Amino acid sequence: MARRITVLGTGYLGATHAACLAELGFEVLGLDTEPDVIAALAAGELPFYDPGLDELLQRGLRSGRLRFTTSYAEVADFGDVHFVCVGTPQRADSAGADLSQLLSCIDSLAPRLERPCLIAGKSTIPVGTAASLAERITELAPAGAQVQLAWNPEFLREGFAVADTLRPERIVVGVRSAEAEAILREVYAEPIAAGVPFLVTGYETAELVKVAANAFLATKISFINAMAEVCEAAQADVTELADALAYDHRIGPASLRPGLGFGGGCLPKDIRAFMTRATELGAAESVSFLREMDAINGRRRSRMVALAQDLAGGSLAGRRVGVLGLAFKPDSDDIRDSPALAVATAVHALGAQVTAYDPVAMDRARRAHPELGYAGSILGAAADADVLLLLTEWPEFSQADPEVIGKAVASRNVADGRNALDAGAWQAAGWTYRALGRP
Repeated sequence: MARRITVLGTGYLGATHAACLAELGFEVLGLDTEPDVIAALAAGELPFYDPGLDELLQRGLRSGRLRFTTSYAEVADFGDVHFVCVGTPQRADSAGADLSQLLSCIDSLAPRLERPCLIAGKSTIPVGTAASLAERITELAPAGAQVQLAWNPEFLREGFAVADTLRPERIVVGVRSAEAEAILREVYAEPIAAGVPFLVTGYETAELVKVAANAFLATKISFINAMAEVCEAAQADVTELADALAYDHRIGPASLRPGLGFGGGCLPKDIRAFMTRATELGAAESVSFLREMDAINGRRRSRMVALAQDLAGGSLAGRRVGVLGLAFKPDSDDIRDSPALAVATAVHALGAQVTAYDPVAMDRARRAHPELGYAGSILGAAADADVLLLLTEWPEFSQADPEVIGKAVASRNVADGRNALDAGAWQAAGWTYRALGRP
């Protein structure tokens, strides 16, 4: 008989994991402490956007394999494997990780566990956390040491969550027993059979895999943006430089796209929490380079604002600025630490009248920043604009006709924050074109 699975925390990670496990044939019960979230999911409605996930959610509900609840007692009674997917955001008072949701989840679940089961954490946590959680669970659970803990980090890319869950590049499990490993091999039997590597480690290595991967990714993104700064000083073209570097198989093209840099709910807070934890462990010098990576990333936003000022004749006060893109990346409605939204609000703060458009992130942006103006289309954002800013590389922006858009604006000035536009085509249509890292 297949093990029954619970997923605690139904945000981006948890809702995706629950729907995908139901798709794999498991009976799944998702839990969240927010009744409105549970009601929406039970009705087949996602509180966020990710391509293809809504269909998966609805299929799981129709099959009867997927349900949702707010009851820890029901979860404890139901589950053989409990996946913990709660958030670990950056602390309000420091760069470290806020583990309050995780600790609350464990403290609510463990005292209700009266039979053998496995808790599998998927949240991103500072190294050393899992070991302390294992002790906490043994102390709190009536079943004691029969409740085991594993750490199974997630590697989801927003916009590709379904594929990254059903067919990930690798599955990493940090365990302390052969039994815990065997249970997770059962859960992931289908992707393992399809050839997905299954890597077994200790807790500490599993905890480090996610943050190390994010730190490397942040370093690569920041590297090409550092080269963009040099290119601007030298009158070189960073897009040509990136193309040339990508042919080196040791470097490759992935994440070597120059532009506004990284954002979202994972990379920024994860590398900051990593730096904080390394400092606590006495290894601050080993990750000191990440501080400069973070600084490079921040400077891209400031540089984009400067490009907008230049195109506006030196001052944005009283100018109309059209903004294309608000999400931190395409195929997502996530505006957490979004470079696009940071630039839009900075331009507004300098006195510009901003009108923005994004294919899916409008509602979230409007709630967070009602001071900005919003439009329902590219042409609406561009209407009477003195300067147009491309800040998220949605395909509909890069494929837009510069001649058609040119008829809507007051002045044909465009700053390409993602190096996503065909510079030659826009210049041929009479636009003054500027981009990060290009002459």
